[in-house]
Amino acid sequence: MGFPATIRVDQGTEFVSRDLDLWAYQRGVTLDFSRPGKPTDNAFIEAFNGRFRAECLNAHWFLSLADAEKKLEDWHNYYNEERPHGVIGNKTPIMLLNHVGAASPPS
Repeated sequence: MGFPATIRVDQGTEFVSRDLDLWAYQRGVTLDFSRPGKPTDNAFIEAFNGRFRAECLNAHWFLSLADAEKKLEDWHNYYNEERPHGVIGNKTPIMLLNHVGAASPPS
């Protein structure tokens, strides 16, 4: 599995740590920081993070790493395959795939 060339992050403490900086540097990944106090620089992920927190993180206790992996995978599948998204006409993201699995724009 490869790594992305760039990861867009905000100024949160989890993203400004030396450990993350070292991890990214060792893998040739650029950390692209949004401007401090400007969540609109990355509105898409800010909206996703809010939904992820409300629908997954705040809804579960994680009893072990394996339990967390299972619950996160279940939520991931729900989010992409069952949960309607208003921005794409109340369809699920999986519905936007054509018969060969390539993504297509919403109709």
